[in-house]
Amino acid sequence: MQPQDILPDHQNDVQVNGLTVRKGSVGAFLASVRDWQDPASDAATRAVAETDLRSLLPGLHALGLFQVLAARDPALQQLIDGAT
Repeated sequence: MQPQDILPDHQNDVQVNGLTVRKGSVGAFLASVRDWQDPASDAATRAVAETDLRSLLPGLHALGLFQVLAARDPALQQLIDGAT
C-alpha cells in the first residue's frame, strides 16, 4: 500500500470513526513529541507541544497508530494511554 492509496494528493483529510484526521497528523505528532521531550525546550514550548499532542491523539487513535506502535518514553505512553 502506498500513501496515495490512503489519501490522494488532492485530499487533505480523511474521516475515521467520525473524526477528521488531517494529512500531516503523524508528522505533527512526531515534531511535537520532539519539542515536548527536549530538555532544552522552555516550559512554554513544552506546554504548547503537549496541547498539540493532546489534540492529535484522538485522530491517531482512530487511525489505529497505537495498536501497532508504543512509545519508549513512559511519560509519553501515559499521555497516549490517557487519550483513549
